[in-house]
Order: sequence, then C-alpha cells, then structure tokens
Amino acid sequence: MVVGIHRPALVRVDLGAIKQNLEQEMRHLAPEQKLFAVVKADAYGHGAVRVAQTAVKAGVSGFCVAILDEALELRRAGIVLPILVLGVTSPQYVELAAANSISLTVPDLDWLKQAAIRLAGTDLQLKIHLAIDSGMGRIGFNTDEEFVAANDFLLNNKYFTVEGMYTHFASADSADSAYFDKQVQSFTHFKNLLKVKPKWIHVANTATSIFDKQVKSDIVRFGIGMYGLNPSSNPTSPDIASEIKLKPALSFESELVQVHTVHQGQGISYGSTYVAETDQIIGTVPIGYADGFNRKFQGFKIQVGDAYCPIVGRVCMDQLMVRLPHEMPVGSQVILLSKDPEAPNSLKHAADYLGTIHYEVACALSQRLPRTYYLDD
Repeated sequence: MVVGIHRPALVRVDLGAIKQNLEQEMRHLAPEQKLFAVVKADAYGHGAVRVAQTAVKAGVSGFCVAILDEALELRRAGIVLPILVLGVTSPQYVELAAANSISLTVPDLDWLKQAAIRLAGTDLQLKIHLAIDSGMGRIGFNTDEEFVAANDFLLNNKYFTVEGMYTHFASADSADSAYFDKQVQSFTHFKNLLKVKPKWIHVANTATSIFDKQVKSDIVRFGIGMYGLNPSSNPTSPDIASEIKLKPALSFESELVQVHTVHQGQGISYGSTYVAETDQIIGTVPIGYADGFNRKFQGFKIQVGDAYCPIVGRVCMDQLMVRLPHEMPVGSQVILLSKDPEAPNSLKHAADYLGTIHYEVACALSQRLPRTYYLDD
C-alpha cells in the first residue's frame, strides 16, 4: 500500500514514551530476568524498526515477533539481538531462519521432524523454543507422550539448539486468577517432563509482569505495556492497576480539508444515516476506514481545535465528516486518537466505543498513514 505523504494525515509516535515505559519495566524486573520487546504487527501499529531501535538503546535483551518476515525486517535494519518468532513458521523456511540467527517456535513433533529433514546436509543449526499449550488452545504441545517424544528426538540432535520453552496465558490480564493458576500448573507439569535443557523458560507477558503475578520466568515478553497501554483494558470492566507508570505513545492526527454549511433536512454520507435537524456547520476530514479508522466510529467524538466534535454519517473509505460547534478554518488540527489517556478520544475510549480492545484499534491503523517520530522526555 502506498504511504500517503501528500495529504494531512499521520500517526505520531513518541519514542520518549516508549523508552520510558521500557526503562520503568526493566527496573521492575526480577534479578537476572531478561526483557524481550514484542514488536509484532509493526510494533502494534507504532512502526517496528523505529521502535526496535529505541528498545535497543533502552537496553532490552531481545525481541519477539509473530511471523518470520517481521524478524527478517529487523535483521535488515541492523538489529542483531536475539529474535523469537512466536507464530508457527513453515519448516520450508528453517534454513532462512537459521542463516539469520532467528529463533523459531516448535508447535509439535512433526514440525521438528520436517525441520530436521530441511537442515540435513547443511552446516546450519536452528535455535528453537518449545511451545506449550497450557490452556490457550492455540499452538504447542499438549500431551505428555508427544512432548517426551520431542525431547527424545532433540537429545544429541546436531541440527537444533533448544534456546527456550514457553507458554502464553489466556487470562493474565484478569482479576480472576483461577484459569491463570490452572495454566501455571499445566506448564509446570510439562517443565518437569523436560529432558533437554533450554537456556530460557519463559511465561511472563506484560500483564503477568505489571500485575505482579507470582510466577517464575526467565524472560518478560513486554508487548502492549511498551506502548503505554494497560493490557487489562476492556469495555466491560475497569483496568487493573499497573505496578509501573505507563505513558501512551501514539496519536493519530489530521486536519479539516473543507468546512461548509449543510441545511436542515440534508443527509450526510452513505445511506443518509444522519440527517441535519437544523442548518449545521460540517467539517470534512480526509480519513476513512481504508486508513484503519473503523466504519463503526459514527457518533464518536474527535478533537477539532479545542472542541470535541461528533462524527456524523457513516465513515467513508477515505473521508469522514464532523459536526462543528461554529465556523472553523480549513486546516484546523484534528486529533482522531489522542495519546492522553484521559482524553475522550484516547485509544482506550475509542476501543470502548467500538466494544473492542485498544490493541485492535492501534494495529488497524494502515500503512497508508505515514508514521512520524519524536522524543518527548
């Protein structure tokens, strides 16, 4: 997708906030514990390379991504720290991963066997992390028999370096710890079956760490917290208090490109779902759902100048309209998403409006939007 550099629309990312969040978390780590920055999905919409470069300067020990291409992007950008791909990568790409010193997740025994065939006859050795499905129901070993067989397969196997073993919690961000505790018990059971000796055994994500869940983990996979967002955020319950101060980093900004009067009885946008009850001043913003700004934001209030104005009519693919309280000049600043957590148009409030989580709102912001970076200490 082409980046829209010739229209007034951009995502602004405060690298100083990201650095501060990382430094706060690293001070919160247990002795000898490492921090891996999670920069998957283009760093949750913030821009993977620039965020990773900031994380390196902040002193992180490694990175987590979701797919191999994200890891390769970091390597091309000169990132040399360890990188773990958390998703399942096809065994046909194990040579590429090994050649770039990228660690891959092992979901099952069959994957290992296929990977070994690919590595046979090469001088490459692949770094791997054994994934355990302790209750997420997504990927990983979930039977004793297969896990023990995988361990036997790996003993003295020259093609693999068992770098890690991990699981992912389904409800570490919940005040109710019952299912979390059940997953901890399951993971501990598999850990006791180990025959190989991983360098790192890790379970901690942002929520596990900042909510001080009592579980041992050699690595904290620090994701949403790095971007200053609380992982417990959802529309139906208050956020759990974080043990570290989180500073949001992202704002989404544009400006008015037209201001005009719409007369009583005139409809706005497709389907005329909004009809002016009086003569009204309407401003047009050159942003739409093709930029990742959800069509369901109709009615949501965004900041225009010093006023919070409702989006009227359906959000179009490339434009949306707002009802202004008075005449405003073309070029007036529009903040669609604010990095101020208390603002009515914060990522949290935007997600609540849609009935979703702020992860989705941030990740949805499309590549058509240029990212600009600054340091606000």
